[in-house]
Order: sequence, then structure tokens, then C-alpha cells
Amino acid sequence: MLAALPAWAQAPTSLRIVGGLAGVNQFTRHEEPFWTQELPRLSSGKLRADIVAFDRAGIRGQDMVRLMQLGVVPFGTALLSQSAGSEPLLGAPDLAGMNPDMGSLKRNTAAFRPQLEKVLRERHGIELLAIYIYPAQMLFCKRAFAGLADLNGRRIRTSSPTQSDWVEALGATPITTPFAELNQSVRTGHVDCAITGSMSGFTIGLHELTTHLSPIPISWGMAIFGANLAAWQALAADQRSMLKQELLRLEQSIWAEAERETGEGVRCVSGAAPCGGREPGRMTIVSPSPADESRRRTVFANQVLTRWVQRCGSTCADSWNQTIAPVSGIEAKAQ
Repeated sequence: MLAALPAWAQAPTSLRIVGGLAGVNQFTRHEEPFWTQELPRLSSGKLRADIVAFDRAGIRGQDMVRLMQLGVVPFGTALLSQSAGSEPLLGAPDLAGMNPDMGSLKRNTAAFRPQLEKVLRERHGIELLAIYIYPAQMLFCKRAFAGLADLNGRRIRTSSPTQSDWVEALGATPITTPFAELNQSVRTGHVDCAITGSMSGFTIGLHELTTHLSPIPISWGMAIFGANLAAWQALAADQRSMLKQELLRLEQSIWAEAERETGEGVRCVSGAAPCGGREPGRMTIVSPSPADESRRRTVFANQVLTRWVQRCGSTCADSWNQTIAPVSGIEAKAQ
């Protein structure tokens, strides 16, 4: 019998990671460096990882949770706006129009996190390891508007069912479009406006195709990072402990950057600040009026939340009322 190799001679365990959207700062500044550069150091050389963004791997965002459940993707990042199509409950912390600022987003997410962990583990066989967010999702338009009332009749790019509900409530037509096709849809006139992250829009040059921006956060592009339970349990206990601790640190860094980038994105697209050597934009910022803020609250409570409950069912209304309602002050009514 061959003697076991000493610890120093054993090859590191290799992890396969599917990350978030390619080309945006969450991936390039945080996810990719964490897995490819920090992990070997944090694990004393026992772990290494290869990572690819899901939209560069030929994977549809709406398939990520299912692929993680099957173990095809052992460790992956799933956009909740897309995953919520088949499991509406997952989208509860970031429904369109729900979180007008970072404070409300943090409170609602913290309240719902235990429920999210339970649903992912029990229904999908996924261990929740981190929650990520992108900068606030805002409205870029090709034509001038003075407030939400002026959006009636326009075709607007959306990325989730609840964003579509929000757009429809304003009298506009939602057009669900992948992030990778966003600019082309605007350029060809397929859509008049697009909802996307303030900094994400600047990064991909959307400010060069549009003229007016509403800085009202419609949603925040929430994503979960998780592991197939079998893949997770295959790691040593000390490795799991280290990853949970370090992924919480990564999560906090991503949230801090998303908050910073939300404001920076608005300044960059409008030319209010230098933008890392890139030519700033000249978009007009449409500051929300008291009527717009009132409309946001009414649309969320009466239409977005109601339609979400209709898709999700009475158990989702119960879950909302037990977790988010106490901190948001908005109760869901079972249909």
C-alpha cells in the first residue's frame, strides 16, 4: 500500500465557480479577484478556483438555481430578478419600487434572510453563502420626461417580473431584455427607455444612447451566491468555516461598492464628476417630485406587491407578513 502523501505535497482542491454579470465591477473588482487571487492565500494553498461569468458561460440567468440544484453548477451566482420567474418568493427583498434607498434595502434583506436561507436549502438543495447587489437600477430614456407620469405609452426595458409590473402600472410597456442586449435594444429603437444600474449603464455606454435619467431606485439587482449542498459538504469543515467568513466580507465589500457606485454612476452619466479617465456623459437628471415619490409608494403597495402575491401564492403573503411587513410597514394581502 502506498503511503499517503504529506499535506504539503497534496494537490489543492479545485472549485468551479459561476459568477455574476461579466464586465461590471462586481465581477471584475470583487468576485474574480476573490476566487482567483485571494482564495489560494486564505486557504494556505489548499483551495483554488476557476470562475466564469454566467453570461459568458452560455448559461441563462433563469436556469442558474436549477443548475445549482442539480450540481451542474456546484458554486454559482444567481440573479434573483431572473430566478424569481420560477420561484417568486426568492425576489421578495427586492421587489420593484420597494427600496428607495440603501437603508430600506438593508432592513428588508436582513429581515428576510433567514427565510431565503431556508427556502434555498429545503426546496432547492442550495447553501446560501452570500447576497450580492448591483448599483441601484434606474431609468435611462432617449427622450425628455419631467416625471413618472410622462412615461405613459413608452416601451421600457425591464429585467424582472416585478419591474414589468411597475412599468405597466405607469402605463408603459415592459420589454424584458438580457443585459447583454440592452444597448442594441436602445440603439435600434426596440425600447424607448431602459432600467439598469446607474454605474452599469455608464460602464456599457448607455449614457451615449440616452438623454434623461430618473435617479429613483427601482430595484437593486440582487443576487445570491450559493453552493450545491453535496459540493458544499464535500469540503472540509475548516474550509467551509473559512469560506463563510470570507464570503461575508466579500458581500460587505460588494454592498459598499454598490452604494458608492449608485451615486457615482449618476454623477458620471451627467458629467458632474470625473470618471476614472473615461469621458463623462451629459445626461439630464430628472429629480423626483413629491408626486413621483407618492406614486412610487402607491404603485408598489397596490400593484407590484399585489401581483407578486398573485404569482407566488398565499404562503408567500404569510412569509412576507412574518418577515418584511414588520420592518417595512406594508402588509401583503392573500389573494
